[in-house]
Amino acid sequence: MPVFNALIAPIASIIDKVIPDREARDRAKLELVRLQGSQELETVQVQLSAIIAEAGARDPWTSRARPSFLYVMYAMILWAIPMGLLAAVDPGAARDIATGMNAYLGGLPEPLYALFGTGYLGYTAARQWGKARGVDK
Repeated sequence: MPVFNALIAPIASIIDKVIPDREARDRAKLELVRLQGSQELETVQVQLSAIIAEAGARDPWTSRARPSFLYVMYAMILWAIPMGLLAAVDPGAARDIATGMNAYLGGLPEPLYALFGTGYLGYTAARQWGKARGVDK
């Protein structure tokens, strides 16, 4: 329960910024409060506690796995810079490389993309929780 309580304020502030309609914003906050007392909350708590346990593990392979995965994703995104330069010099080569990369990324299973999203959001939530408790800096 403490993990979710630590997340309610940041989530409510995000709701305030993202949803411009006052009525819709109030409904979203009401749903958040309803979630606090439901079975779904327990599921979220279990997931977050597992993420927090991994992040705090003394084993360097376990504690660094999620940030390392994010660095790989960042590298893939930053790959656009040299590709842009290559496209200026040799558009045909850049097009061939892009076609190959699209074929490769299109072949990856959808659950892998879901895993990335879950890992990214989980890592962010765990970091926020750690900062709120004063454990992380």
